Amino acid sequence: MTTAAATLDPRTTLARPDLAEQALEGIVRAAAFRAVRAMHCAVPVADIHADAAPGDHPVDQLIFGEAFDILDTREDQVWGRARRDGVVGWVRLSALRPGAPLATHRIGATDATLPLNALVVEVGDPAGLAPIGSFAAEPVEVAERLVGTPYKLGGRSSLGTDCCGLVQQALYACGRAAPRYADQLAELGQAVAVDQARRGDLVIWLDPEEGPWNGHAGFILDEDRVLHAVGRLGGVVIEPFAEADARHRVASSDGPVIRRL
Repeated sequence: MTTAAATLDPRTTLARPDLAEQALEGIVRAAAFRAVRAMHCAVPVADIHADAAPGDHPVDQLIFGEAFDILDTREDQVWGRARRDGVVGWVRLSALRPGAPLATHRIGATDATLPLNALVVEVGDPAGLAPIGSFAAEPVEVAERLVGTPYKLGGRSSLGTDCCGLVQQALYACGRAAPRYADQLAELGQAVAVDQARRGDLVIWLDPEEGPWNGHAGFILDEDRVLHAVGRLGGVVIEPFAEADARHRVASSDGPVIRRL
């Protein structure tokens, strides 16, 4: 029999053997349960690491104004979950401030001081601000504005992004909920055959052998090209679909997944 705990994604479940959030009591096993405490990101971006001692690269980021619900503190690191995309990990306490203020605006520009989709309470010059509830029309058009953005593994902003972060932020800018990882993106929308793909469809390459952080994602730009963030190419680029497919397809997969939103 499959239990509820067995189906929970460890990337987004705020639970360890010694401690879990109070909302999970009776669902997971833990030595103690505790209520979370809300904080928010007070710097342009703050890295989220899988461990309290940061590894080589972050697993996610917080963007200015986003809430982070914390459950544990170790010296200058706090453990919790990013409220906007659900990722669990460790963040520098100095990057956060208490509470989760209700934003009045988001950053709608890709060249502002704060990154695209940062959440702000309007003060001073409104340049670059879009009222909450006002969104861009098409995710692929937002992604085109991000061409040239530097590649950052674990990044998800207009200051630096990985492949899934690019897709996520383009969807956010259009008022669409968006998960953080390739296998999660592959569940959005409806499946479409590769030969039926059109502009704006998501394209995802999964690697079943890589584990929970696997995969690569981007947008179909037209019948011949894909728009995505690629480390070896330095950032967000447009390239022939055939070249991208040859690079990211793995022998153990069935090829790219196309999802229409």
